[in-house]
Amino acid sequence: MPIIAPSLLAADFLHLADECTMLNKSEAEWFHLDVMDGRFVPNISFGLPVIEQIRKTTTKVCDVHLMIVEPEKYIEAFKNAGADILSVHIEACPHLHRNIEQIKSLGMKAGVAVNPHTPICFLSDILHDIDVVNLMSVDPGFGGQKFIEFTLEKIRQLRRIIDERGLKVLIEIDGGVTLENAATIVEAGADVLIAGSTVFKSADPIGAIAQLKATT
Repeated sequence: MPIIAPSLLAADFLHLADECTMLNKSEAEWFHLDVMDGRFVPNISFGLPVIEQIRKTTTKVCDVHLMIVEPEKYIEAFKNAGADILSVHIEACPHLHRNIEQIKSLGMKAGVAVNPHTPICFLSDILHDIDVVNLMSVDPGFGGQKFIEFTLEKIRQLRRIIDERGLKVLIEIDGGVTLENAATIVEAGADVLIAGSTVFKSADPIGAIAQLKATT
């Protein structure tokens, strides 16, 4: 069964405490937290103060996805805010190995996120150093987009490389995950399903999470 990581980008921020309580009661294992700077992506979401407050509400894993330029300036601050996993974008990091080492030196798990157009082969030399690959299955920056079907082939490629090398890297799928396509995504080789609208726009969010969790 996959790890379920609801994306709080789709949550009701007027009732954020209630949304966190709901996730704590659910079968979701991770809180997925998207940080956008309006530069790397054409949108601004939330940052350190919000993550600090969310951290206080939960003992579950806080999976922080930085869609920002120059992430090295803020990595320690996100550790202090409560991140357990910190992912940076390969496209935003000309010195990616240095960024990964910085994340790991602070005791967090390290992830690399890749945009839909970025080839899997670009990950080849960093895979053995990281814990998670976040495959973007929509163009980053906005929630509620449709899943890009070619992502399934990228999942299969990445799964094959990870298994051939005997690595423990988790494949995380971010964008357009629904109750209808979750099984296909998991079958292709995904370990973690990030779901925003599918969870928070549902009439029964806890039930939607349970359905995703039961995916085989």
